[in-house]
Amino acid sequence: MTNFKSRLQLDQTLYGLWSTLSSPNVAELIGGAGFDWLLFDSEHAPIELADLVSLLRAADRSPSALAVRISWNDEVLIKRVLDLGVQNLFIPFVENADEAQKAVQATRYPPNGKRGLAGATRASSYGRNRNYIEQASENICLIGQIETPEAVENIAEIAAVDGLDGVFIGPSDLSASMGYPGRADHPEVQGMIRNCAEQLNQLGKPAGILAPDELVARRYAKWGYRFIAAGVDASLLVRATDNLLKELLK
Repeated sequence: MTNFKSRLQLDQTLYGLWSTLSSPNVAELIGGAGFDWLLFDSEHAPIELADLVSLLRAADRSPSALAVRISWNDEVLIKRVLDLGVQNLFIPFVENADEAQKAVQATRYPPNGKRGLAGATRASSYGRNRNYIEQASENICLIGQIETPEAVENIAEIAAVDGLDGVFIGPSDLSASMGYPGRADHPEVQGMIRNCAEQLNQLGKPAGILAPDELVARRYAKWGYRFIAAGVDASLLVRATDNLLKELLK
């Protein structure tokens, strides 16, 4: 199994970093920091398939497990991203067990799924890895994202889907769908976030989440979240540059 997938099954807290800057130089730079995992966000960042190849290559020497959030739960898109060699895949906006099962099916070759089969892809070292087809499914780590109260109501059914390796809570969309856009810190939103962690821990399914900073990340870890993105590269750069200018102008 991949390092990320195998470690999710242990009682560890895995801290990650979220990347949206679409730059191979940035990917190489932050990849060297040594976070447990590093995610390239192609849902809300201008990262297309060709960009992903450059980002993956740039971060290839990183000790971090590399993950990608795709833009939608689409079997063609899933197929193309997997063919690039991505093993750790985040699927946004999973609302129910059927949608989770759809994502699982898209990651499996027939007869166990619907993934299209190609030979000379980057994932199989362009055909040099003769065992790729047989081993691909066991090496893929699939994470479904829950982002609405409706999805939270279905959390037990979603978590029970065989082949889904973890459930990730999206605080921004969750807060918006609860009527508090941009207010993931609202007590009602935080209450639901904590409830999700409790449910997922009871179900034995690893729980993940995105945190805006270190303090919130530590709070989420205490609540039972086991894979936590503790920051976003763009936000880190904004804070660092803004703080530098403030210090200079004192």
